[in-house]
Amino acid sequence: QVQLVESGGGLVQPGGSLRLSCAASGSIFRLYTMGWYRQAPGKQRDLVAGISTVGSTNYADSVKGRFTISRDNAENTMWLQMNSLKPEDTAVYYCNAILGPTGYWGQGTQVTVSS
Repeated sequence: QVQLVESGGGLVQPGGSLRLSCAASGSIFRLYTMGWYRQAPGKQRDLVAGISTVGSTNYADSVKGRFTISRDNAENTMWLQMNSLKPEDTAVYYCNAILGPTGYWGQGTQVTVSS
């Protein structure tokens, strides 16, 4: 089992940047497919970006060119660099880890984009 702890959320003005972090427990972080999801009030939780065990990435169309996902297996950490933030990026952002049929979630971190 892995425990995930997100950090780095907050309030930012439109056009600003934030960097989210996801710290994972355990010694097999490198084996997990990782991802960032977000959920706005009244909406479903959607994939924002994913990164495989070997570093291949994929992004939701709405964030391509603005967000960058990365990971460091030696530090058991994943990041989401978010640039050119828009009000519609406002949501709770969740870290996700998948190993085989089992998925794990962090507690989430709030990102609010507002002037």
